[in-house]
Amino acid sequence: MTIDLRIAGGVVVTPSGPTTADLLVHDGRIAGLVAPDVAVDSDRTIDATGRLVLPGMVDVHVHTREPGYEHKDDILTTTRQAAAGGVTTIFGMPNLNPPTVDVETLTDVFERYGSTSLVDWNHNPAPTKFDEIVPMAEMGIRAFKIYMVVDTGRTYPHPAGTGIHDHGHLLEIMDRIAGTGVRFIVHPHDQALMDYIEGRYLARGENTPQGYASAYAEREGVIWDTAIDVVLRLAEASGCPVHIAHIQTRRSIEAVRRAKAAGVDVTCEVNHWAPFLSTWKDVETLGPYALSYWVPDDNRAAVWEGMRDGTIDIASSDHAPHTREEKEIGWTEMWSAHTGTPGIQYYYELMLDAVNRGELTLERAVDMVARIPAEKFGLAGTKGTLEVGADADVVIADMQHEWTITNDDVLSKTGWTPYDGRTISTRIERTIVRGRDVYADGAVVGEPGYGKLAAAPAELAAEAAGTEGN
Repeated sequence: MTIDLRIAGGVVVTPSGPTTADLLVHDGRIAGLVAPDVAVDSDRTIDATGRLVLPGMVDVHVHTREPGYEHKDDILTTTRQAAAGGVTTIFGMPNLNPPTVDVETLTDVFERYGSTSLVDWNHNPAPTKFDEIVPMAEMGIRAFKIYMVVDTGRTYPHPAGTGIHDHGHLLEIMDRIAGTGVRFIVHPHDQALMDYIEGRYLARGENTPQGYASAYAEREGVIWDTAIDVVLRLAEASGCPVHIAHIQTRRSIEAVRRAKAAGVDVTCEVNHWAPFLSTWKDVETLGPYALSYWVPDDNRAAVWEGMRDGTIDIASSDHAPHTREEKEIGWTEMWSAHTGTPGIQYYYELMLDAVNRGELTLERAVDMVARIPAEKFGLAGTKGTLEVGADADVVIADMQHEWTITNDDVLSKTGWTPYDGRTISTRIERTIVRGRDVYADGAVVGEPGYGKLAAAPAELAAEAAGTEGN
């Protein structure tokens, strides 16, 4: 038999560890790993000598901005950035216009992905319409998402219809989700505490990046810690598998560590800004362009420790693009600026650069960006690992390529990155989705509409059986 593709000469990072081998790809899946001297007929060979051959990133937290906010980004531009950044599967978020809260809006979003996405995809609707939870789960989603936050001074990025603040409603949602087999992503936030805290800053006229950053981090991050404590207790009470977004405080990490030890089905994520873009210097020099959030030094040290010891399971980008105009107002009216930062294009490379700096092992980095998100979000066996039978979602990276990130390379409609001017030591050279190049030789080469729904293995088998019966 002649296979479709041989990736030759590289070090392949498998679930068992790095190994010098050639990766064989056929019909969009990994067909085998062989020694470099084993003869196999192939239609195409990629020379990966001196490179790492890695699984593609599974990014479960991506804001595509479509529909409703396409002036920031859309599915096509987001997945162009994903392809360039080694991300082979994205999960979109529900804070759209209209928000994704029912079968009708989810169907529309699925159709949009299907026509324009370069990479594989799924979507996390908000379970705020209780009767829509089970029907949406039956459409093949792998997670729901809600926000425990109301925006002050703006209506975005947390629009009406995507938030739950009443703890009784939150428990009812968890009870309903628990039987669906999908995970529940929660943006934690204690709104009552935040109303009091930020009110004091605004009353003093501290409507600045420094004031905003300080408010959200006040009292060692109390608004995050209390909310996460509630979520963890309700997860235990309901048996609902939960995923904590935006983990960033020492106490929150300790709480997740204790919950896991007690048997609670909880995962948590670190977004690009926490380890790489959250210092006070970033706040002072980049202002609104660095916010998301400020993570004080002791909390950042706890984040890194949680990444290293596995308490923090997953690295997901929280890619959140906004235009310069939406950011610039933040220099004088930060509570009116749209918060969040673009991150999908460079997160994998930043994680690999951290490996070179000795801050993470290669195994932990790959687990966080690929294996664990696939496993915990129901895609084990198809996504997240380089093993026989899995989708051939492959990244080839040069670990000894020093270069400087600039705004000129940004593929987002926003045209900027908070990492402009930062020099790193690794470069992704090629991204492959199901055996087909979507990024190669410095250019996005994927075709709009090539990406497909990333479904659980059982769903794929059922789909295949249905096709064979027709």
